[in-house]
Amino acid sequence: MERYGEHGAADQHPRWESMAAPDPSGWPVGRLLSAAARRVERDWNAHLAGWDLNHASQPVLVILLRGPRTQAELAAACEVTEQTMSRVLARIERAGYVTRTAHATDRRKQQVSITDAGRAAVLAASDPEAAEQLVTEGLTPEQVEQLRHLLLLVARRDAG
Repeated sequence: MERYGEHGAADQHPRWESMAAPDPSGWPVGRLLSAAARRVERDWNAHLAGWDLNHASQPVLVILLRGPRTQAELAAACEVTEQTMSRVLARIERAGYVTRTAHATDRRKQQVSITDAGRAAVLAASDPEAAEQLVTEGLTPEQVEQLRHLLLLVARRDAG
């Protein structure tokens, strides 16, 4: 059995060496995609910070543009737990972007609604051209289309 660890033979495998290298050209595709996603998220969060938003709060406000929702509905739509959604809502409520009121038919629930300030912030912050520019800076139009095509293939793999 091959040992992995401080003195094992697997430590000498060239593939492991390239995965730890600072130059990403030898990294496996999964690590490259993860690193690229983290960079995009950092850049997008920096953009959204001008409105006191982040990558977690911005989609909530976009959903609320369509009308009030419960915390559970928002959590399901964003594919997060209700506990996570509670933290996101607390943040954007402090910013004055949402309000919570008693649900019309179920006293155990609260209805979350976007405020005028939230509407203005999310519309200004969510400019699709700014988002696209953050991700595709330095790429040719052909490379952008190729990236889009490949990412759709990866994203749809589990959707079907």
